[in-house]
Amino acid sequence: MELIKKIKQTETQAQKIIEQAKADAAEQNEEERKNRSRLLAEAEQKRKKALEAAVAEAQSQGLAEIEKLKTQAEKDRQKLRSRVADKMAPAVEKVMDYLKG
Repeated sequence: MELIKKIKQTETQAQKIIEQAKADAAEQNEEERKNRSRLLAEAEQKRKKALEAAVAEAQSQGLAEIEKLKTQAEKDRQKLRSRVADKMAPAVEKVMDYLKG
């Protein structure tokens, strides 16, 4: 009788241990899931920040390049005007002479 009682107690203890192990495993699994979610959210934030920084840098470089091109274009226009200005007066005279005569 005593042996049966001890066997039942041992079974009860074993069942409690199993239930506790299941609960612990479920809790650990939930913690790991939360941790993965947190890490994924952090990685997404870092990705967004890196993307925003890259876009800002590209915009800055693009604007600088635009200004450089505008400056170069204005210099080219001025050079062209200065080359054409010397030739324009004689060309106008030729046209006027042709039209008059």
